[in-house]
Amino acid sequence: LTKRYGTVVTALDSLSITLEPGIIGLVGANGAGKSTLIKILLGLLEPTSGEANVLGLDAKTQGPELRQFVGYMPEHDCLPGDVSATEFVAHMAQVNGLPRAAARERTAETLRHVGLFEERYREIRGYSTGMKQRVKLAQALVHDPRVMFLDEPTNGLDPAGRDEMLDLVRRTGKEFGIAIIMASHLLGEIERVCEHLVVIDGGKLLRSAPIGEFTGRTQVLAGFQQTPALGVTLDILLEQAIRIAVETETASVSMIQRRLRVGYTRAGRLIDMLERRGVISGYEGSKPRQVLITSADLPRVLGGGDPSTAHGPADDTTEPAVEAGTGGEPPAPV
Repeated sequence: LTKRYGTVVTALDSLSITLEPGIIGLVGANGAGKSTLIKILLGLLEPTSGEANVLGLDAKTQGPELRQFVGYMPEHDCLPGDVSATEFVAHMAQVNGLPRAAARERTAETLRHVGLFEERYREIRGYSTGMKQRVKLAQALVHDPRVMFLDEPTNGLDPAGRDEMLDLVRRTGKEFGIAIIMASHLLGEIERVCEHLVVIDGGKLLRSAPIGEFTGRTQVLAGFQQTPALGVTLDILLEQAIRIAVETETASVSMIQRRLRVGYTRAGRLIDMLERRGVISGYEGSKPRQVLITSADLPRVLGGGDPSTAHGPADDTTEPAVEAGTGGEPPAPV
């Protein structure tokens, strides 16, 4: 599967993969191609070459039919502010084919599941970031999809809100038996929620395997200590270090060691890189380093991102949830 924008940007580069149902983590640095891949699998974006199948349906030619069976939680804020959560989620249920009465019943059940039942009649414009993320999750779930694509579901959340969202994702997959593909730049989130890990970088597949193959007997993602084994690049760790510094408003070697589970040498190198990037102040004896940027500066500091900004079956249990490849012979399971 390849996606190019003009002659300069290659968002996906000959990526071939088969994924079975489960809770799957899609991890990569900013601009690795995660959002582009999700949009192609949803039939919202046409690949330059190759083909993608979800639940046995061709994403390119059967997009409208496919989207009846999938839910999509976009990364960015895209909610209307002048309607209530009940109105919006019920509308999305009807868009996805539920009759009006069934849509309202499912909306109440889904908003209860995501923890918004008591606030369901308030206008969305008055919601906190965490509540808006829950609305986005609810509209992706309300029509009882077979597969859900979650693009950075913890985006903009504080640590407590992030924990609650990850618990919601895990319960949704386990209790409802829905296959979930969750894109995240934070490996710690993937480790806590997912059963299978897909690592992409620069549009290329680096590795795809069950979480157990990454953690081994230590039950800790090996990539934090042994980068080549996981295929995690220093760029990914640097991006995480930048986001952690902004989130915690502090930066130290010990903090980077603890949060990213890397050794002292690598943590020190990341601190040096943060200083060179202008993220933190220089070393001044015993004086704590200051974080020099805010969350509003992240797009500028991190740069890139996927060039596209668009938002928008049988019961055979052996059927792969997702297949993406170059066409012709189907890609071999990874």
